Amino acid sequence: MIGKTFRDPVHGDITLPRPLVEICDTPEVQRMRGIKMLGTASLVYPGATHTRFEHSLGTCHLTGRLMENLGMDPHDHLDVLASALLHDITHIPFGHTLEDERRVFQRHDAPERLRHFLPRGGLGQKLKAHKLLDPVLAILGGTPDKAWHSEIFSGTVCADLLDYLRRDAYFCGLPQSYDMRILSMFRLSEDGRLFLEALKDGLVRQDVLSEVVNLLRLRYFLSERVYFHHTKTASGAMISRAVEAALEHGWQLRDLEACGDEVLLHRLQHELAEDPIVSLLIGQLRSHQIHKRAYVITRRVGEERRRDLVENYHKDAAHRRQAELEISKRCRLKPGELILYCPAFGMQLKEADMRVRLREREIGPLSSVALPELHILRERHQDLWKFYAFLAPQCSAKLAKVSQACEEYFREPNHLPALQGGQLFLDL
Repeated sequence: MIGKTFRDPVHGDITLPRPLVEICDTPEVQRMRGIKMLGTASLVYPGATHTRFEHSLGTCHLTGRLMENLGMDPHDHLDVLASALLHDITHIPFGHTLEDERRVFQRHDAPERLRHFLPRGGLGQKLKAHKLLDPVLAILGGTPDKAWHSEIFSGTVCADLLDYLRRDAYFCGLPQSYDMRILSMFRLSEDGRLFLEALKDGLVRQDVLSEVVNLLRLRYFLSERVYFHHTKTASGAMISRAVEAALEHGWQLRDLEACGDEVLLHRLQHELAEDPIVSLLIGQLRSHQIHKRAYVITRRVGEERRRDLVENYHKDAAHRRQAELEISKRCRLKPGELILYCPAFGMQLKEADMRVRLREREIGPLSSVALPELHILRERHQDLWKFYAFLAPQCSAKLAKVSQACEEYFREPNHLPALQGGQLFLDL
C-alpha cells in the first residue's frame, strides 16, 4: 500500500499510499504547485513562496496522524485521506482575495464548484479507478457518512489549520509555533464529532487550555503580521481589480481554473495589454510599485456603521465601483489608480468556537469559557478590520486631496494618521 515518501521542511517525511500518489501525479493536483499559499505575501516576506501543493500534503499527513491518535488505521479511511489531500483542489490563483475579499467569484469550496471540477480529467479518472470519487464528493461537499470525516481536516481546529499555521510561520521567517502534543488531545464523541479533551480525573487540565490559547494567539499573530498586512492587502486588491477588468472583456471563472499564479499574471499582462487598467496594475506589480494607503476607516466607527460599509462596498461591487469612479473624478485620477477595499464584517477568530470538554458529559465551544486571554484575542482580531482607499504610487502628490475626497464621500474622518502614530491602539 505504501507508495512514496516526500521530504517536507515542516513535518519531515510524509508517506502516502500508492492510490494517493497516483492522484498526486495528475495535472489537476500538480497545478497546485503554481498557487502560492499566501498570494502576494512574498512581496512582504520573500520566503513565503510555499504552495497549495505542499500544504495539501501536510494536511493529508496530519489527518493521518490525527486518525492514528484516535485509534484508527488511516489506510482503512482512504476516502478521508484523499479528501484531505484534495481539500484545496478547486483553488484558483489568489483565491482568497478574489473570492472572500472582493467577492469576484463564489468560494472555492462551494459544492457546485467541487461537482464540476473533481470528475474531470486525470484526477477524475484516478478517483473513479480507486472508487473514491463519490466518497470524496460527499466528504468535501458537506454530506459525509460521519461528521468527523470532514471535521478532521476542515473543522474549526483541524489538520488544515494545524498545517498552515506552522507552515506559514516557517516560510515567513517568523519564529512562532505550537506544541504538536495538541494532536493527542483530540477525541471522538458518541455522535461521531471531534472535540478536545480538557478534563482528567474530573479536573480541568490547564495545560490543555494554555496550549489551545497559544494556538489562537498564533492565529492572531499571523493574521496581524501576514494575512492582513496592508501591503499584501493592497497588492491583492490590485490583482483583483485587474481580474474584474478582465471579466469585462469576457473572461470567466474557467479561464482561471487551469492557471497558477504566474500563468494568470502572464495572461493578464499579454492578452489584455490594451486594457489601461490591466496594463497599469500588472505592470506596476511586476516592478513592485504597490498602491499606498491614502484613507482608512477602522472599527472605531462602530458596528452599525461598519455593517453599512460592508453592505455597500464589500457585498455590492457596483456600488464600490461607482464610489471609485466618483472619487477618481474629483481627484482627476485615471482608472485603476484608486482602489477601494472593504473586508467582510466578520473577522471572527472562529477557532475560539472549537468544541472542548470541560465537564463530564458536557462538550461545548471554548468561547463559552470565561478566559480573559480569549476575550482579548477575539477583540484584537476584530480590530484587524480596515476599510482602505489605495492610491497608485505615482499619484502620491495627491494623497491629501484623495484623503479629503474620501472623508467627504464616506462622511468619516481618515483614521490613517492615528493608525500610523499608534494613537489608535491607545484609544481602543
